[in-house]
Amino acid sequence: MLLLARHGQTGPNQAGLLLGRADAPLTDLGRRQAAAMARTLGPVARVISSPLVRARETAAALGPRVEIDDRWIEVDYGAYEGLPYGEVPDDAWQRWRSEPEWQPPGGESLAAVGRRVRQACEELAAAAEDADIVVVSHVSPIKAAVAWALGVGDEVAWRMFLDVAALCRVAVGPRGPSLRGYNDRHHLDDLAP
Repeated sequence: MLLLARHGQTGPNQAGLLLGRADAPLTDLGRRQAAAMARTLGPVARVISSPLVRARETAAALGPRVEIDDRWIEVDYGAYEGLPYGEVPDDAWQRWRSEPEWQPPGGESLAAVGRRVRQACEELAAAAEDADIVVVSHVSPIKAAVAWALGVGDEVAWRMFLDVAALCRVAVGPRGPSLRGYNDRHHLDDLAP
């Protein structure tokens, strides 16, 4: 099983800011979310993480040995990094939603994220047939991995919501990947905000 885990809460997430490549650490709640995720998952064969600190901190709660894979890093928001969602120009949102190859000034397109994540998923597929592999990443790469599992294009990302510290499950078998769970947050039910 390929288990896709979004990192726990950060200050910019809590404030409603676009958080791409900025390296924000987890909040106290984010660390408690990571611990709750670890309790739910139990032992896993491998833990792979984005290189960003929020993902690495979450991954460290899941296992003693964490592999870093740069392909799981968050999308580069370029000039929009750190902005509140409402300050991104409407025409930018429209282009981003309608053109997967569009990229914000100085940033990265969703299609580029999709290409690097699909490659990473293909490389993990055989191992995920026989063992639980956790990938700790971010909203855009996880949505790209779900698109890979569903066999759909990157534009589907705009029709999905993925919360912090949420889990997605992709089973991999002889006929390919199959989405088994999306945006699962039941492991967080007992956490106070």
